[in-house]
Amino acid sequence: MAKVNPDQIIGDSKFNRLHLSLFLWSFFIILFDGYDLAVYGTALPLIMEDWGLNAVEAGSIASYGLFGMVFGAIIFGILADRIGRKKVIIINVLLFSLFTLLCGLASSAVTFSIYRFIAGLGLGGIMPNIAALVSDYAPKKMKIKLVSYTLVSFAIGGALAPTVGVLLIEGFGWRSVFMVAGLPLLAIPFMMKQLPESSKYLIRTGKKEELFSTLAKVSPGSTFKITDEIEEVKATQTKVPVAGLFKEHRAFSTIGFWIAFFCALLMVYGLNTWLPKLMIETGYGLNSSLGFLIALQGGAIIGILALSSLCEEYGSKKVIMASYISGAIALALLGFGGSTFYIFILVAIAGAATTGAQVLIQAYVTSFYPSEMKSTGLGVASGIGRFGGMTGPILGGFLLTLALPNFMNFLVFSIVSIVAAIGLLLIADKYSASNIKARATTQNTSLSSKGEIREKGIG
Repeated sequence: MAKVNPDQIIGDSKFNRLHLSLFLWSFFIILFDGYDLAVYGTALPLIMEDWGLNAVEAGSIASYGLFGMVFGAIIFGILADRIGRKKVIIINVLLFSLFTLLCGLASSAVTFSIYRFIAGLGLGGIMPNIAALVSDYAPKKMKIKLVSYTLVSFAIGGALAPTVGVLLIEGFGWRSVFMVAGLPLLAIPFMMKQLPESSKYLIRTGKKEELFSTLAKVSPGSTFKITDEIEEVKATQTKVPVAGLFKEHRAFSTIGFWIAFFCALLMVYGLNTWLPKLMIETGYGLNSSLGFLIALQGGAIIGILALSSLCEEYGSKKVIMASYISGAIALALLGFGGSTFYIFILVAIAGAATTGAQVLIQAYVTSFYPSEMKSTGLGVASGIGRFGGMTGPILGGFLLTLALPNFMNFLVFSIVSIVAAIGLLLIADKYSASNIKARATTQNTSLSSKGEIREKGIG
Protein backbone atom coordinates (compact mmCIF):
# COMPACT_ATOMS: atom_id res chain seq x y z
CA MET A 1 0.00 0.00 0.00
CA ALA A 2 1.55 3.29 -1.15
CA LYS A 3 1.17 6.61 0.64
CA VAL A 4 -0.07 9.60 -1.37
CA ASN A 5 0.68 13.19 -0.31
CA PRO A 6 -1.68 15.44 -2.34
CA ASP A 7 -0.01 18.69 -1.21
CA GLN A 8 3.41 17.48 -2.30
CA ILE A 9 2.13 16.18 -5.64
CA ILE A 10 0.39 19.48 -6.39
CA GLY A 11 3.28 21.60 -5.13
CA ASP A 12 5.87 19.72 -7.21
CA SER A 13 3.74 19.59 -10.36
CA LYS A 14 4.49 21.46 -13.56
CA PHE A 15 1.98 23.69 -15.32
CA ASN A 16 -0.10 21.43 -17.58
CA ARG A 17 -3.51 20.99 -19.20
CA LEU A 18 -5.44 20.86 -15.91
CA HIS A 19 -3.80 24.08 -14.69
CA LEU A 20 -4.52 25.75 -18.02
CA SER A 21 -8.20 24.69 -17.96
CA LEU A 22 -8.61 25.91 -14.39
CA PHE A 23 -6.85 29.17 -15.22
CA LEU A 24 -8.98 29.85 -18.33
CA TRP A 25 -12.30 29.15 -16.58
CA SER A 26 -11.26 31.20 -13.56
CA PHE A 27 -10.10 34.02 -15.83
CA PHE A 28 -13.46 33.98 -17.64
CA ILE A 29 -15.48 34.02 -14.41
CA ILE A 30 -13.51 36.83 -12.78
CA LEU A 31 -13.66 38.78 -16.05
CA PHE A 32 -17.42 39.05 -15.63
CA ASP A 33 -17.02 39.75 -11.92
CA GLY A 34 -14.99 42.82 -12.92
CA TYR A 35 -17.48 43.67 -15.67
CA ASP A 36 -20.34 43.66 -13.19
CA LEU A 37 -18.38 45.92 -10.87
CA ALA A 38 -17.86 48.62 -13.49
CA VAL A 39 -21.13 48.29 -15.40
CA TYR A 40 -23.12 50.42 -12.94
CA GLY A 41 -20.60 53.27 -13.11
CA THR A 42 -20.65 52.96 -16.91
CA ALA A 43 -24.42 53.44 -17.08
CA LEU A 44 -24.79 55.70 -14.03
CA PRO A 45 -25.05 59.13 -15.74
CA LEU A 46 -27.89 57.87 -17.97
CA ILE A 47 -29.61 55.96 -15.14
CA MET A 48 -29.64 59.14 -13.05
CA GLU A 49 -31.13 61.06 -15.98
CA ASP A 50 -33.67 58.34 -16.84
CA TRP A 51 -35.03 57.89 -13.31
CA GLY A 52 -34.39 61.41 -12.01
CA LEU A 53 -31.96 60.34 -9.27
CA ASN A 54 -29.74 62.69 -7.28
CA ALA A 55 -26.14 61.82 -6.36
CA VAL A 56 -26.96 60.43 -2.91
CA GLU A 57 -29.75 58.19 -4.27
CA ALA A 58 -27.50 56.91 -7.05
CA GLY A 59 -24.71 56.19 -4.58
CA SER A 60 -27.14 54.34 -2.32
CA ILE A 61 -28.26 52.08 -5.20
CA ALA A 62 -24.62 51.17 -5.82
CA SER A 63 -24.27 50.29 -2.15
CA TYR A 64 -27.24 47.89 -2.21
CA GLY A 65 -25.29 45.59 -4.49
CA LEU A 66 -22.24 45.93 -2.27
CA PHE A 67 -24.38 45.21 0.78
CA GLY A 68 -25.28 41.89 -0.85
CA MET A 69 -21.58 41.30 -1.48
CA VAL A 70 -20.86 41.61 2.24
CA PHE A 71 -23.15 38.67 2.99
CA GLY A 72 -22.03 36.78 -0.11
CA ALA A 73 -18.32 37.02 0.72
CA ILE A 74 -18.77 35.84 4.31
CA ILE A 75 -21.49 33.21 3.76
CA PHE A 76 -20.03 31.63 0.64
CA GLY A 77 -16.47 31.85 1.96
CA ILE A 78 -17.40 29.78 5.01
CA LEU A 79 -19.80 27.54 3.06
CA ALA A 80 -17.10 26.63 0.54
CA ASP A 81 -15.03 25.05 3.30
CA ARG A 82 -18.10 22.93 4.12
CA ILE A 83 -19.67 21.89 0.79
CA GLY A 84 -16.78 22.43 -1.61
CA ARG A 85 -15.55 25.36 -3.65
CA LYS A 86 -16.77 24.06 -6.99
CA LYS A 87 -20.44 23.98 -5.94
CA VAL A 88 -20.20 27.45 -4.43
CA ILE A 89 -18.54 28.87 -7.55
CA ILE A 90 -21.35 27.52 -9.77
CA ILE A 91 -23.99 29.00 -7.44
CA ASN A 92 -22.20 32.35 -7.44
CA VAL A 93 -21.95 32.50 -11.24
CA LEU A 94 -25.66 31.72 -11.53
CA LEU A 95 -26.61 34.46 -9.06
CA PHE A 96 -24.50 37.32 -10.36
CA SER A 97 -25.04 36.60 -14.06
CA LEU A 98 -28.81 36.13 -13.90
CA PHE A 99 -29.60 39.07 -11.65
CA THR A 100 -27.22 41.51 -13.34
CA LEU A 101 -28.97 40.63 -16.59
CA LEU A 102 -32.31 41.29 -14.88
CA CYS A 103 -31.05 44.75 -13.85
CA GLY A 104 -31.26 45.61 -17.54
CA LEU A 105 -34.96 44.71 -17.49
CA ALA A 106 -35.80 46.59 -14.27
CA SER A 107 -38.71 49.02 -14.56
CA SER A 108 -37.82 51.16 -11.53
CA ALA A 109 -34.97 52.08 -9.22
CA VAL A 110 -36.50 49.90 -6.46
CA THR A 111 -36.62 46.76 -8.65
CA PHE A 112 -33.13 47.53 -9.93
CA SER A 113 -31.84 47.77 -6.34
CA ILE A 114 -33.36 44.39 -5.39
CA TYR A 115 -31.77 42.69 -8.40
CA ARG A 116 -28.46 44.41 -7.66
CA PHE A 117 -28.52 43.15 -4.06
CA ILE A 118 -29.14 39.52 -5.11
CA ALA A 119 -26.43 39.76 -7.78
CA GLY A 120 -24.16 41.09 -5.05
CA LEU A 121 -24.50 37.86 -3.10
CA GLY A 122 -22.88 35.98 -5.97
CA LEU A 123 -20.32 38.68 -6.70
CA GLY A 124 -19.21 38.72 -3.08
CA GLY A 125 -18.50 35.01 -2.95
CA ILE A 126 -16.91 34.41 -6.33
CA MET A 127 -13.46 35.97 -6.15
CA PRO A 128 -12.37 34.53 -2.76
CA ASN A 129 -13.34 31.03 -3.86
CA ILE A 130 -11.76 31.30 -7.30
CA ALA A 131 -8.55 32.62 -5.73
CA ALA A 132 -8.53 29.79 -3.18
CA LEU A 133 -9.21 27.08 -5.80
CA VAL A 134 -6.46 28.32 -8.12
CA SER A 135 -4.09 28.52 -5.14
CA ASP A 136 -5.02 24.95 -4.14
CA TYR A 137 -3.87 23.50 -7.47
CA ALA A 138 -1.10 25.92 -8.44
CA PRO A 139 2.47 24.55 -8.54
CA LYS A 140 4.43 25.80 -5.51
CA LYS A 141 6.87 27.91 -7.53
CA MET A 142 4.17 29.91 -9.30
CA LYS A 143 1.36 30.07 -6.71
CA ILE A 144 1.22 33.86 -6.19
CA LYS A 145 1.89 34.61 -9.85
CA LEU A 146 -0.84 32.25 -11.11
CA VAL A 147 -3.42 33.65 -8.68
CA SER A 148 -2.44 37.20 -9.67
CA TYR A 149 -2.61 36.43 -13.40
CA THR A 150 -6.04 34.87 -12.87
CA LEU A 151 -7.36 37.86 -10.98
CA VAL A 152 -5.98 40.34 -13.52
CA SER A 153 -9.11 39.50 -15.50
CA PHE A 154 -11.04 41.44 -12.85
CA ALA A 155 -9.42 44.63 -14.14
CA ILE A 156 -9.86 43.54 -17.76
CA GLY A 157 -13.58 43.03 -17.08
CA GLY A 158 -13.66 46.45 -15.47
CA ALA A 159 -12.19 47.95 -18.64
CA LEU A 160 -14.56 45.88 -20.80
CA ALA A 161 -17.68 47.47 -19.24
CA PRO A 162 -16.98 51.07 -20.35
CA THR A 163 -15.70 49.75 -23.70
CA VAL A 164 -19.01 47.93 -24.26
CA GLY A 165 -20.73 51.11 -23.08
CA VAL A 166 -19.02 53.18 -25.76
CA LEU A 167 -20.04 50.62 -28.40
CA LEU A 168 -23.63 49.90 -27.32
CA ILE A 169 -25.14 52.70 -25.22
CA GLU A 170 -25.57 55.25 -27.99
CA GLY A 171 -27.40 52.79 -30.24
CA PHE A 172 -29.17 50.51 -27.74
CA GLY A 173 -29.39 52.45 -24.47
CA TRP A 174 -27.92 51.86 -21.02
CA ARG A 175 -29.86 48.62 -20.47
CA SER A 176 -27.84 46.85 -23.15
CA VAL A 177 -24.64 46.81 -21.06
CA PHE A 178 -26.45 44.86 -18.32
CA MET A 179 -27.76 42.30 -20.81
CA VAL A 180 -24.20 41.40 -21.81
CA ALA A 181 -23.56 40.34 -18.19
CA GLY A 182 -25.77 37.26 -18.71
CA LEU A 183 -23.30 35.50 -21.04
CA PRO A 184 -21.72 33.31 -18.29
CA LEU A 185 -25.09 31.55 -17.87
CA LEU A 186 -24.41 29.76 -21.15
CA ALA A 187 -21.12 28.40 -19.83
CA ILE A 188 -22.36 26.92 -16.53
CA PRO A 189 -22.88 23.34 -17.89
CA PHE A 190 -19.27 23.31 -19.12
CA MET A 191 -17.96 24.67 -15.81
CA MET A 192 -19.75 21.91 -13.92
CA LYS A 193 -17.94 19.32 -16.03
CA GLN A 194 -14.46 20.83 -16.22
CA LEU A 195 -13.79 22.67 -12.94
CA PRO A 196 -12.00 20.49 -10.34
CA GLU A 197 -13.12 20.30 -6.73
CA SER A 198 -10.76 21.33 -3.93
CA SER A 199 -8.41 18.51 -2.93
CA LYS A 200 -8.93 19.26 0.76
CA TYR A 201 -12.70 18.91 0.38
CA LEU A 202 -12.31 15.60 -1.49
CA ILE A 203 -10.09 14.27 1.29
CA ARG A 204 -12.46 15.38 4.06
CA THR A 205 -15.48 13.81 2.37
CA GLY A 206 -13.70 10.56 1.55
CA LYS A 207 -14.03 10.96 -2.25
CA LYS A 208 -10.77 9.15 -2.88
CA GLU A 209 -11.57 8.07 -6.44
CA GLU A 210 -12.31 11.65 -7.56
CA LEU A 211 -9.22 12.89 -5.71
CA PHE A 212 -6.91 10.40 -7.40
CA SER A 213 -8.49 11.15 -10.78
CA THR A 214 -7.73 14.84 -10.31
CA LEU A 215 -4.21 14.19 -9.00
CA ALA A 216 -3.51 12.06 -12.08
CA LYS A 217 -4.29 15.14 -14.18
CA VAL A 218 -2.16 17.34 -11.92
CA SER A 219 0.77 14.94 -12.26
CA PRO A 220 0.24 12.97 -15.51
CA GLY A 221 3.22 10.68 -14.87
CA SER A 222 1.83 9.41 -11.55
CA THR A 223 -0.50 6.45 -11.03
CA PHE A 224 -2.78 5.82 -8.07
CA LYS A 225 -4.70 2.84 -6.74
CA ILE A 226 -7.91 3.01 -4.73
CA THR A 227 -6.09 1.08 -1.99
CA ASP A 228 -3.41 3.77 -1.63
CA GLU A 229 -3.35 5.61 1.68
CA ILE A 230 -3.70 9.39 1.76
CA GLU A 231 -1.00 11.08 3.77
CA GLU A 232 -2.36 14.29 5.19
CA VAL A 233 -1.06 16.76 7.74
CA LYS A 234 -3.72 17.13 10.42
CA ALA A 235 -5.07 20.68 10.54
CA THR A 236 -5.93 22.46 13.75
CA GLN A 237 -9.72 22.34 14.04
CA THR A 238 -11.92 24.97 15.64
CA LYS A 239 -15.64 24.93 16.26
CA VAL A 240 -15.96 28.52 15.01
CA PRO A 241 -14.12 28.85 11.65
CA VAL A 242 -13.53 32.61 12.01
CA ALA A 243 -11.87 32.06 15.42
CA GLY A 244 -9.03 30.23 13.69
CA LEU A 245 -8.05 33.48 11.96
CA PHE A 246 -6.96 34.85 15.35
CA LYS A 247 -5.04 31.80 16.57
CA GLU A 248 -1.32 31.03 16.32
CA HIS A 249 -0.20 34.69 16.30
CA ARG A 250 -2.49 35.62 13.39
CA ALA A 251 -4.69 38.19 15.24
CA PHE A 252 -2.87 41.42 14.32
CA SER A 253 -2.27 40.21 10.78
CA THR A 254 -5.97 39.41 10.35
CA ILE A 255 -6.92 42.90 11.57
CA GLY A 256 -4.33 44.39 9.22
CA PHE A 257 -5.83 42.54 6.27
CA TRP A 258 -9.30 43.74 7.25
CA ILE A 259 -8.19 47.39 7.40
CA ALA A 260 -6.46 47.12 4.02
CA PHE A 261 -9.45 45.39 2.43
CA PHE A 262 -11.88 47.99 3.82
CA CYS A 263 -9.87 50.93 2.52
CA ALA A 264 -8.98 49.30 -0.81
CA LEU A 265 -12.56 48.43 -1.69
CA LEU A 266 -13.76 51.88 -0.59
CA MET A 267 -11.43 53.33 -3.23
CA VAL A 268 -12.21 50.69 -5.86
CA TYR A 269 -15.98 51.04 -5.70
CA GLY A 270 -15.96 54.77 -5.04
CA LEU A 271 -13.82 55.52 -8.10
CA ASN A 272 -15.49 52.95 -10.37
CA THR A 273 -18.91 54.38 -9.51
CA TRP A 274 -18.16 58.10 -9.66
CA LEU A 275 -15.12 58.68 -11.90
CA PRO A 276 -17.17 59.08 -15.13
CA LYS A 277 -19.61 61.43 -13.36
CA LEU A 278 -16.77 63.44 -11.82
CA MET A 279 -15.18 63.86 -15.23
CA ILE A 280 -18.51 64.91 -16.77
CA GLU A 281 -18.79 67.56 -14.03
CA THR A 282 -15.31 68.71 -15.02
CA GLY A 283 -16.48 69.24 -18.59
CA TYR A 284 -15.75 66.02 -20.46
CA GLY A 285 -18.40 64.26 -22.60
CA LEU A 286 -19.81 60.82 -21.73
CA ASN A 287 -17.54 58.82 -24.05
CA SER A 288 -14.45 60.77 -22.92
CA SER A 289 -15.39 60.18 -19.29
CA LEU A 290 -15.78 56.45 -19.96
CA GLY A 291 -12.27 56.63 -21.42
CA PHE A 292 -10.96 57.58 -17.99
CA LEU A 293 -12.70 54.53 -16.52
CA ILE A 294 -10.94 52.40 -19.16
CA ALA A 295 -7.62 54.04 -18.15
CA LEU A 296 -8.34 53.24 -14.48
CA GLN A 297 -8.73 49.53 -15.30
CA GLY A 298 -5.88 49.61 -17.80
CA GLY A 299 -3.59 50.87 -15.06
CA ALA A 300 -4.81 48.06 -12.84
CA ILE A 301 -3.98 45.45 -15.50
CA ILE A 302 -0.46 46.79 -16.01
CA GLY A 303 0.01 47.11 -12.26
CA ILE A 304 -1.01 43.52 -11.56
CA LEU A 305 1.25 42.09 -14.27
CA ALA A 306 4.24 44.20 -13.21
CA LEU A 307 3.80 44.03 -9.46
CA SER A 308 3.01 40.31 -9.14
CA SER A 309 6.60 39.42 -10.11
CA LEU A 310 7.92 42.00 -7.65
CA CYS A 311 5.75 40.45 -4.92
CA GLU A 312 7.46 37.09 -5.40
CA GLU A 313 10.91 38.71 -5.37
CA TYR A 314 10.56 41.28 -2.59
CA GLY A 315 7.46 40.11 -0.69
CA SER A 316 3.83 41.10 -1.10
CA LYS A 317 3.74 43.37 1.94
CA LYS A 318 6.47 45.78 0.77
CA VAL A 319 5.25 45.95 -2.82
CA ILE A 320 1.56 46.48 -1.99
CA MET A 321 2.41 49.15 0.62
CA ALA A 322 4.49 51.02 -1.95
CA SER A 323 1.58 50.71 -4.38
CA TYR A 324 -0.88 52.27 -1.93
CA ILE A 325 1.47 55.16 -1.20
CA SER A 326 2.04 55.88 -4.92
CA GLY A 327 -1.73 55.72 -5.41
CA ALA A 328 -2.26 58.25 -2.65
CA ILE A 329 0.11 60.66 -4.37
CA ALA A 330 -1.56 60.16 -7.77
CA LEU A 331 -5.06 60.70 -6.34
CA ALA A 332 -3.98 63.88 -4.55
CA LEU A 333 -2.43 65.28 -7.74
CA LEU A 334 -5.45 64.23 -9.81
CA GLY A 335 -7.62 66.83 -8.08
CA PHE A 336 -5.51 69.70 -9.35
CA GLY A 337 -6.13 68.93 -13.03
CA GLY A 338 -3.74 69.29 -15.94
CA SER A 339 -3.46 68.16 -19.55
CA THR A 340 -5.59 65.24 -20.71
CA PHE A 341 -2.51 63.02 -21.14
CA TYR A 342 -1.29 63.88 -17.63
CA ILE A 343 -4.71 63.08 -16.15
CA PHE A 344 -4.78 59.74 -17.98
CA ILE A 345 -1.38 58.83 -16.46
CA LEU A 346 -2.52 59.74 -12.94
CA VAL A 347 -5.76 57.77 -13.38
CA ALA A 348 -3.77 54.74 -14.57
CA ILE A 349 -1.49 54.94 -11.51
CA ALA A 350 -4.59 55.20 -9.31
CA GLY A 351 -5.95 52.07 -11.02
CA ALA A 352 -2.76 50.14 -10.29
CA ALA A 353 -2.93 51.23 -6.64
CA THR A 354 -6.62 50.45 -6.12
CA THR A 355 -8.01 47.61 -8.23
CA GLY A 356 -4.49 46.34 -8.97
CA ALA A 357 -3.40 46.29 -5.34
CA GLN A 358 -6.69 44.71 -4.30
CA VAL A 359 -6.06 41.78 -6.63
CA LEU A 360 -2.52 41.36 -5.30
CA ILE A 361 -3.60 41.47 -1.67
CA GLN A 362 -6.06 38.63 -2.32
CA ALA A 363 -3.20 36.52 -3.65
CA TYR A 364 -1.27 37.58 -0.52
CA VAL A 365 -4.06 36.30 1.74
CA THR A 366 -4.18 32.90 0.02
CA SER A 367 -0.48 32.39 0.86
CA PHE A 368 -0.86 33.65 4.45
CA TYR A 369 -3.56 31.35 5.86
CA PRO A 370 -3.40 27.53 6.06
CA SER A 371 -5.26 25.66 3.33
CA GLU A 372 -8.16 24.62 5.57
CA MET A 373 -9.06 28.25 6.28
CA LYS A 374 -8.11 30.00 3.03
CA SER A 375 -11.71 30.44 1.89
CA THR A 376 -12.76 31.56 5.37
CA GLY A 377 -9.86 34.00 5.71
CA LEU A 378 -10.30 35.50 2.28
CA GLY A 379 -14.10 35.40 2.48
CA VAL A 380 -14.29 37.22 5.80
CA ALA A 381 -11.64 39.78 4.78
CA SER A 382 -13.59 40.39 1.56
CA GLY A 383 -16.80 40.68 3.58
CA ILE A 384 -15.25 43.31 5.84
CA GLY A 385 -13.90 45.02 2.75
CA ARG A 386 -17.39 45.18 1.25
CA PHE A 387 -18.38 47.55 4.05
CA GLY A 388 -15.70 49.82 2.64
CA GLY A 389 -17.09 49.13 -0.81
CA MET A 390 -20.53 50.20 0.39
CA THR A 391 -19.06 53.36 1.89
CA GLY A 392 -17.23 54.37 -1.32
CA PRO A 393 -20.23 55.13 -3.58
CA ILE A 394 -22.17 56.80 -0.73
CA LEU A 395 -19.11 58.87 0.20
CA GLY A 396 -18.62 59.91 -3.42
CA GLY A 397 -22.27 60.92 -3.76
CA PHE A 398 -22.12 62.85 -0.48
CA LEU A 399 -18.99 64.73 -1.56
CA LEU A 400 -20.66 65.72 -4.83
CA THR A 401 -23.64 67.19 -2.97
CA LEU A 402 -21.28 69.39 -0.93
CA ALA A 403 -20.02 71.04 -4.15
CA LEU A 404 -16.45 71.04 -2.83
CA PRO A 405 -13.46 72.03 -4.95
CA ASN A 406 -12.47 69.09 -7.13
CA PHE A 407 -9.14 68.52 -5.39
CA MET A 408 -10.94 67.93 -2.06
CA ASN A 409 -12.94 65.02 -3.50
CA PHE A 410 -9.77 63.25 -4.62
CA LEU A 411 -7.85 64.16 -1.45
CA VAL A 412 -10.34 62.14 0.62
CA PHE A 413 -9.61 59.02 -1.44
CA SER A 414 -5.87 59.78 -1.17
CA ILE A 415 -6.06 59.70 2.64
CA VAL A 416 -7.90 56.37 2.51
CA SER A 417 -5.03 54.93 0.45
CA ILE A 418 -2.54 55.97 3.15
CA VAL A 419 -4.66 54.25 5.82
CA ALA A 420 -4.62 51.04 3.72
CA ALA A 421 -0.81 51.15 3.69
CA ILE A 422 -0.76 51.61 7.48
CA GLY A 423 -3.04 48.56 7.88
CA LEU A 424 -0.47 46.39 6.12
CA LEU A 425 2.12 47.32 8.77
CA LEU A 426 0.19 45.08 11.21
CA ILE A 427 0.78 41.94 9.12
CA ALA A 428 3.51 39.65 10.45
CA ASP A 429 4.83 37.55 7.56
CA LYS A 430 6.81 35.28 9.86
CA TYR A 431 3.51 33.71 11.00
CA SER A 432 2.16 33.08 7.49
CA ALA A 433 1.40 29.47 6.56
CA SER A 434 3.74 29.55 3.57
CA ASN A 435 6.70 30.77 5.66
CA ILE A 436 5.99 28.30 8.48
CA LYS A 437 5.85 25.45 5.95
CA ALA A 438 9.09 26.64 4.31
CA ARG A 439 10.88 26.76 7.70
CA ALA A 440 9.60 23.28 8.58
CA THR A 441 10.82 21.91 5.24
CA THR A 442 14.25 23.48 5.77
CA GLN A 443 14.42 22.09 9.30
CA ASN A 444 13.45 18.59 8.18
CA THR A 445 16.03 18.70 5.40
CA SER A 446 18.67 19.80 7.90
CA LEU A 447 17.77 17.03 10.35
CA SER A 448 17.79 14.46 7.54
CA SER A 449 21.25 15.59 6.43
CA LYS A 450 22.59 15.34 9.99
CA GLY A 451 21.14 11.84 10.27
CA GLU A 452 22.90 10.76 7.10
CA ILE A 453 26.18 12.15 8.40
CA ARG A 454 25.82 10.23 11.68
CA GLU A 455 25.01 7.00 9.80
CA LYS A 456 28.17 7.34 7.76
CA GLY A 457 30.20 7.98 10.89
CA ILE A 458 31.27 11.41 9.80
CA GLY A 459 32.06 13.93 12.58
